[in-house]
Amino acid sequence: MTEAFIYDAIRSPRGKGRPDGALHEVTSVSLSAQMLNAIQSRNGLTGHAVEDVIWGNVTQVGEQGGCLARSAVLASNLDERIPGLAINRFCASGIEAVNLAANQVKGGAGAAYIAGGVEMMSRVPMGSDGAAIAVDPQLAMKTNFVPQGISADIIATEYGFTREMADALAVESQRRAVAAWAENRFAKSIVPVTDRNGLTILDRDEYIRPGTDMAALAGLKPAFKDMGETMPGFDKVALMKYPHLERINHIHHAGNSSGIVDGSAAMLIGNADFGKAHGLTPRARIRATAKIGTDPTIMLTGPVPVTEKILADSGMKISDIDLFEVNEAFASVVLRFQQAFDVDPARVNVNGGSIAMGHPLGATGCIIIGTLLDELERSGKSTGLATLCIASGMGVATIIERV
Repeated sequence: MTEAFIYDAIRSPRGKGRPDGALHEVTSVSLSAQMLNAIQSRNGLTGHAVEDVIWGNVTQVGEQGGCLARSAVLASNLDERIPGLAINRFCASGIEAVNLAANQVKGGAGAAYIAGGVEMMSRVPMGSDGAAIAVDPQLAMKTNFVPQGISADIIATEYGFTREMADALAVESQRRAVAAWAENRFAKSIVPVTDRNGLTILDRDEYIRPGTDMAALAGLKPAFKDMGETMPGFDKVALMKYPHLERINHIHHAGNSSGIVDGSAAMLIGNADFGKAHGLTPRARIRATAKIGTDPTIMLTGPVPVTEKILADSGMKISDIDLFEVNEAFASVVLRFQQAFDVDPARVNVNGGSIAMGHPLGATGCIIIGTLLDELERSGKSTGLATLCIASGMGVATIIERV
């Protein structure tokens, strides 16, 4: 089978996902087009250079509706003969775009693809698509639906994670992100965002909170306690599903959960012949991909079984992986991954994660593969695994290897 290589990986800085954030006036299409233009110019692509653009985004309504991928191609400088495919695997949309592109290349369906994603959470609010999993009573009752924050608290309760443990992980995420920016560790991949006049409006992650400490986090109110214990009473739904739990321990709050932000990311993926034809040197091969479905109520445990699956499928062991990127959707997700595999925390999210820098839903999966690649190169290590938890109970993973 043909190998699939990563030739380039970029991302925008992540802006605060609020109307006062730096990126609020930039549309989803415009930000996506800026990423496509950067991939094109950085790699000297001309004409019908890639087979397709596969683009993830989660809330596919309004300006993120239709086929956003095709809209972004038409808004960019890419040749109009390049089509676009918009995909949605919730929080793993960006990584699934990369995986789809890699597997298309491996299967011989085109020499190269651009893959990535976008989410403008200040402009297209999370949940505004009215997803059936949350609003269809028959489906919600069948699956014992609870919001993701409740799911994160169920994980903490089930696996014994305290608020202090979650807060400590959050403080470390902030510390690592601040250090990474201070040492310019993201310099290779960051593409500053410009306005319609070409003026730079954001060139670094806007959401980071330097100086975050345990005392500051201790003063924050649990974010999901009220919806769990009072109206609409999701704790009772959870306890119907998990009667062995006496109660749900609500440990998550704004400081140890992922930030709502705007952002986009893109990756150029192709076979060896594509690189030779365009004078490009591959940075890594995409060694394996995997996805799996999991319990839809606790919902966010997917990184564990999908990692078990990808390792088994590829004949590898956890010890074969040098570095991990586990999306920090909530602190308990990462704590559970570390617990399940007895992984040294120093090898997980080396440069901080979504708690510190934010989680632009459709882009994050592509972002963390790029971050993983940059860190493998910086540290001289070989193999990395990226994985995310996913709404409604799924997991996706990717293993990359430097070349």
